Amino acid sequence: MDNEEILDDIGALVEEERTLRQRTGGLLPEERARLAELEVRLDQCWDLLRQRRAKAEFGEDPDTAALRPATEVESYRN
Repeated sequence: MDNEEILDDIGALVEEERTLRQRTGGLLPEERARLAELEVRLDQCWDLLRQRRAKAEFGEDPDTAALRPATEVESYRN
């Protein structure tokens, strides 16, 4: 997966997230679960993109970057 594909995925995930967040009247339980999944997946995609960009910046092969598990990405501190 290259940077453009990751950015395309991020765009699609953001659009779906936006659609769910704009719903009026509250979300159904399965929609809340989907929103939580989207948030995790977005974090993973952004992390992968940052990894790829850092590797490219320092002369490494960006294709060696790997999607990290949700448990790892979600435990990062802001």
